[in-house]
Amino acid sequence: MLGLRTTIYKVGNIQKATEWYSKAFETKPYFEELNYVGFNIAGFELGLQPEESPTTEKNESVVSYWGVEKIQETYDRLIKLGATENEKPYNVGGELMTATVKDPFGNIIGLIFNPYFKLSN
Repeated sequence: MLGLRTTIYKVGNIQKATEWYSKAFETKPYFEELNYVGFNIAGFELGLQPEESPTTEKNESVVSYWGVEKIQETYDRLIKLGATENEKPYNVGGELMTATVKDPFGNIIGLIFNPYFKLSN
């Protein structure tokens, strides 16, 4: 295993999702085609793919958590952009905090403030 490389969100409207994710993650895609849009988020891949049968009712089985410095501020900003509350920011022990929102396409976006985790080369 080489480590986590990509988180892909399935979306009903890839054009609208590209616009929303550009605002939410404050970056433009580096790759944009009809069947895949890729964003570079601090060296990690966030991908969008169109769904064959669009739905906003998606199962919650695996959640990718994106690192943030100010979890409440980021959570509030995503809600203002059209995400909906899933799990409000809460302390899971020590200084570690997590939260989740649902994007306008039904995907769960995890947020994490984790001062203990350091990337290794």
